[in-house]
Amino acid sequence: MDILGIAQQGLQQAEVQFNRTAQGIAQTSLNTGPPQPPDDSVSLSDNAVSLLGATNQYEAIVGVAHTASEMQQETLSLLA
Repeated sequence: MDILGIAQQGLQQAEVQFNRTAQGIAQTSLNTGPPQPPDDSVSLSDNAVSLLGATNQYEAIVGVAHTASEMQQETLSLLA
């Protein structure tokens, strides 16, 4: 099992989620024309929750990668 590879995929997914949400927020705030009813009913608080979720996911996966690295180092020291 390639734990570090799985962790890398998770980091990429968290980054995509974070960037997608950030772009949505930026697009909303860049609208300089007259106020229009939003096409999407997602609120700013929903976007904030999505950003926090992506951040938490990223931090958790970094912890998994760190633990996997420690396990590999310990395994190598046992075999040496």
